[in-house]
Amino acid sequence: MTCCLMVYAGLEHQIRTTLVEKNCYFPSMKYKPEQRPTARWVFQCFEGIAVIYLPDKTALVANLETRNQTIIDCLGEKYQKIYS
Repeated sequence: MTCCLMVYAGLEHQIRTTLVEKNCYFPSMKYKPEQRPTARWVFQCFEGIAVIYLPDKTALVANLETRNQTIIDCLGEKYQKIYS
């Protein structure tokens, strides 16, 4: 449990720090722009995303929204590869 909370807190810190550095905003639950979203809210925003693999082994990301792309850009190149 402690390890899970450390990962959770680390991810939240990374997102918040990068949003401030890049002067970006993420919509809150009330759709107001903010730079300090909770990790729980970010996780909920990623719930509907699916990766679909086509017969030719091409991966297609479905239901990716602009707000999700903001977080992906904050997390870096590794995450951009996964969701591109």
